[in-house]
Amino acid sequence: MTDTVLAFDTAFSSVSACLLREGRVLDLRHEEMARGQAERLMPMLEEMLRAAGLGWGDLDALGVCTGPGNFTGIRISVAAARGLALALGIPAVGVSATEATVLDAPRPVAAAIFGTRRMSYLQQFTDQGAAPVQPVPEGQEISDLAAGVPVLSYTLPFGAPSCPLVEAVARIAATHFRDPDLARPTPLYVRPADAAPSREAPPAILS
Repeated sequence: MTDTVLAFDTAFSSVSACLLREGRVLDLRHEEMARGQAERLMPMLEEMLRAAGLGWGDLDALGVCTGPGNFTGIRISVAAARGLALALGIPAVGVSATEATVLDAPRPVAAAIFGTRRMSYLQQFTDQGAAPVQPVPEGQEISDLAAGVPVLSYTLPFGAPSCPLVEAVARIAATHFRDPDLARPTPLYVRPADAAPSREAPPAILS
């Protein structure tokens, strides 16, 4: 059986995707962009499939980075993964950026994600599992929170020490997509959304 997994990530200021078949990378792309991820994601995926001589029907699973990262970017990729999975009838595996960062790293280990708006994130992993993701406020030393555990940090476009983040997402998805208890991808929001109700008066309703 030939397993083909397409993974993608828009959780940061970029669009990344990896096409993996039987553990071999067929295509790997990364484009920096502060805006326009929603418009670029699907064309990029179609270009990759076409270049590999494959179609949507050849995919066995999808992988998607669920954050933490840019609030809007996370929503873009998770919504795309859930929609494609439903349309294609294949599983979609949500993988956090922290989990991808420590791919194949010996435990215990911690993953540090340096986010926007002067906020970073830390998650510790042991042989027993993963602790919740912690926000790291400005001025707080990550090494203090890690308490002596080795820390691997995420730097665009790389995540895991051995491969780009989106490739790590694809490899993790390839090992989990047959799990009968697999849940649908869910955004990993560590802090509340920045959106706030409008301060303007609502429009008058005409009767």
